[in-house]
Formats: sequence, C-alpha cells, structure tokens
Amino acid sequence: MAELVAGVDEAGRGPIAGPVVAAAVVLGAADVPGLADSKTLTEPRRDALAAEIRQRCVACAVACATVAEIEEVNVLGATFLAMRRAIELLSPPPSLVVVDGPHAIPDLRTPQRAVVGADASLPPVSAASILAKVERDRMMRELAEKYPEYGFERHKGYCTREHLAALREHGPCPAHRMSFSPVRAVLSSPEDLQRFIEESFGVP
Repeated sequence: MAELVAGVDEAGRGPIAGPVVAAAVVLGAADVPGLADSKTLTEPRRDALAAEIRQRCVACAVACATVAEIEEVNVLGATFLAMRRAIELLSPPPSLVVVDGPHAIPDLRTPQRAVVGADASLPPVSAASILAKVERDRMMRELAEKYPEYGFERHKGYCTREHLAALREHGPCPAHRMSFSPVRAVLSSPEDLQRFIEESFGVP
C-alpha cells in the first residue's frame, strides 16, 4: 500500500486579528500544476488552485484555532492546535505528515517531518498552504461584514497602516488579538498606538 503523505501548513500567525487556519492535504498521485507557496500567488490563482486541489486530492481538511484560543495558548500553540485538528479530519488518515517550518507538531501520533520552506518546494505542503490561505481569507471577509469599520476584507487582519488607523479610531473588536502589541497599545492609550504607527510606518 502506498504511503499517504499529508502536507500541513497554516495561514494567519502574523495578523493582529482573526483566527489561525491550518490545512492538511494528501495529494497521492494527483498532479496539480502551478502549486506554490500561497504568498507568491494572486488571489484569483489561489482560488482556482484551491478548487482543483479539492477535486483531485486523496483527502484534505481545514481547521482553525479561534482568537480566544490564540489568547489562551499563544499563537504558536494555537497553530499546532489547528494543525492537529486538520490532520485528525483527514480520511483516509495519513501515514506521514510533512509540516512547513522548523517545528514538529507536539502530541501528534502520526510520524512527521518538519521542513523549512516546504510550502515552496513540496507539492502537498504547497497545496495545504493554498487551502489554508483561501479559507482564512474567506473567514476574514465574513468578519468584515460583521465589523465593516476595520477593512478586514482588504488587509485580512495584518498590521497595516489602514488597520492601525482603524484601531486608533474605533478601538479593538472581539476579532482582535488583545495580547498582540498594537492592540495592547490602543488599550493602554491612543498615544501609545500613535507611537507604534509612527515607528512602524512613519507619520500618517
């Protein structure tokens, strides 16, 4: 029986708002031309590849860790939580997991390898990178409908000048990660956030 290798990657560790999303993909013998690190692809190309991955793969799954879980166990711990959830949803289950990055997933029963740069070099991990990014972007668009004043549909929760200006004007919402420094700054005082903006981007 052929070994079922699952590629695993995440989207959303860096933002200051929104969940962390992980995907796990078993491509098997499927050939999906154009797979690459999701960050190097345009949004329309990611969407097209995501549909193709889902159609051709042996198995795939996407899972997330919430903002509350990020606050409880920190963003790395939440990333591992989302990854384990995605892997556990795979059917058939994989015999080997390859995860992007330097860290193995704690408490995973399946044999695994952590490979730096796997999202750009190993097709199952590239596929997972794409599915995770597409799903997280969809979730951020939903959050934008709920909290339209922040522009989540444009910056996807990342720490952009636009996002920080909205934080300064409106304060944080429940989608924000309160332990992250820009959000802590606005909770401390508008002056602290203004200093953060100026240090990061120059004077607005």
